[in-house]
Amino acid sequence: MDSNGLSTHLNVETLHGSLTDPAISSMNLLNELIDEYPVAISMAAGRPYEEFFDIRLIHTYLDAYCAHLRDDRKMDEAGVTRTLFQYGTTKGVIADLIARNLAEDEHIDTAPESVVVTVGAQEAMFLVLRTLRASDRDVLLAPAPTYVGLTGAALLTDTPVWPVRSNENGIDPDDLVLQLKRADEQGKRVRACYVTPNFANPTGTSMDLPSRHRLLDVAEAHGILLLEDNAYGLFGAERLPSLKSLDRSGSVVYIGSFAKSGMPGARVGFAVADQRMADGGLYADQLSKLKGMLTVNTSPIAQAVIAGKLLLNDFSLTKANEREIAIYQRNLHLTLGELKRRLGACEGVSWNSPTGGFFVTVTVPFVVDDELLEISARDHGVLFTPMHHFYGGKGGFHQLRLSISLLTPDLIEEGVSRLAALITSRL
Repeated sequence: MDSNGLSTHLNVETLHGSLTDPAISSMNLLNELIDEYPVAISMAAGRPYEEFFDIRLIHTYLDAYCAHLRDDRKMDEAGVTRTLFQYGTTKGVIADLIARNLAEDEHIDTAPESVVVTVGAQEAMFLVLRTLRASDRDVLLAPAPTYVGLTGAALLTDTPVWPVRSNENGIDPDDLVLQLKRADEQGKRVRACYVTPNFANPTGTSMDLPSRHRLLDVAEAHGILLLEDNAYGLFGAERLPSLKSLDRSGSVVYIGSFAKSGMPGARVGFAVADQRMADGGLYADQLSKLKGMLTVNTSPIAQAVIAGKLLLNDFSLTKANEREIAIYQRNLHLTLGELKRRLGACEGVSWNSPTGGFFVTVTVPFVVDDELLEISARDHGVLFTPMHHFYGGKGGFHQLRLSISLLTPDLIEEGVSRLAALITSRL
C-alpha cells in the first residue's frame, strides 16, 4: 500500500528488460511440463547422476575439513568453529585447496589469491561480465548456440552478446577473427569471448588441440579475454588440456564449478582471474569487490563440504568421480547406440557423437519448438530441450538436445524409443 492507502501496481514493462527476454523465461516451460506430466521420461535435465548421493557424506566431508583446520592450519576449536559459522573472507575460505585441485586435475598453476570462490559458476559469470561491461561500446562474443546461463548473466549486466559460428569442433577461431573485425568496424570493443572447450552445453562438442592453440593465439593478438567454462571436462573418454593450462599470455579467465563434480546442492563455483591490473593488484581483487556487494561471501559450510571431498580424494576430482565418469560414458554410448538402432534409417535425421559430457544434439527435418515439446510430453511421455532456446530464439529450430546424465539404462532405452515414435510420426 502507498501513503494514500492505495495498492501499488507494478507493470513488468517498467522493470528491467531482462524479465521479458525469452532467454530468461525459456526454461520455466520445462519445469511446468515436468509438473504437468510427471510420468514423462526427462531427457532434458542436465543434472548429475543421483545413485551415489548419501546424506552421510556431508558429515564425512565436514569432519575432514575440520580435521584439516586443526591439523594442517593449527587452528584451535574456537577458530574451527568461527571458520564455519562466521561470514568468512569474500574470496573464500578454500581458495588454497581449489588451487591444489586445479594443479592436480588440470595442470593449472595458480596462486590462491587469484581464486574467487562464488555461489556456483553462475555468480562467477555475472561478476566477470559486470566488471567488463564499462560502456555501451562493450560487447561479449559467444558461440552459437551457447549456454543459457551465460546468456542470462549477459542480460542481467546489459552486455550485448554477438554470436560466433560453431561447428563439429566447437567454436570457430577463424569466425572469431571475422567478428572481431566486424566489431572494430562498428566502433565496438570486444572485451571477451565465452567458450566451453570440453563437451559444451548444449551441443556436447569439444575443441581439438590445434583449435585450442589457435583460439589462444587470436585472443593474445587482439587483446581479448577468453572466459573458459569447464564444467564437464572430467567426464570424457580422453582429457585434452584446458585453455588455462595452455595460456602463456594471461588471456584466460577460468570459470569452474563443483556442481557436476562435487555436489550440486552446495552451489560452489569459482573464478581464476590471475591477470595483473595496470594500477596494481589482480583482476580477482576486482571481482571480489563486486562479490562483497552481491553475495558478501559464499557459504563457508558449503565450501567446507567441497573441501572435505577434495581432501579425502588427494585433491583429485577425477579420482573422486571414477564411478560417475563410468556411468556417464555408459549412458552416452547407450544413447548413441539406441539412436542408431531406432532412427538410423530415417532420412533427414542425424546426431553428433560426443566422446564425453552430458549432451547429444539431434537434428530433424521438421520444426522443433515448445509446442512440439508439449506434444512430446503429452502424447509420447518424453521430454527434451528444443535447441532454439540456446540460440536466443534466432536459430536451432530443427534441433533438440538430449541429456544422458540422470538416467538408468532402462530409462534411456525407453526414452529413445518414445523419442523415435515422436520423430517418425512427424516425418
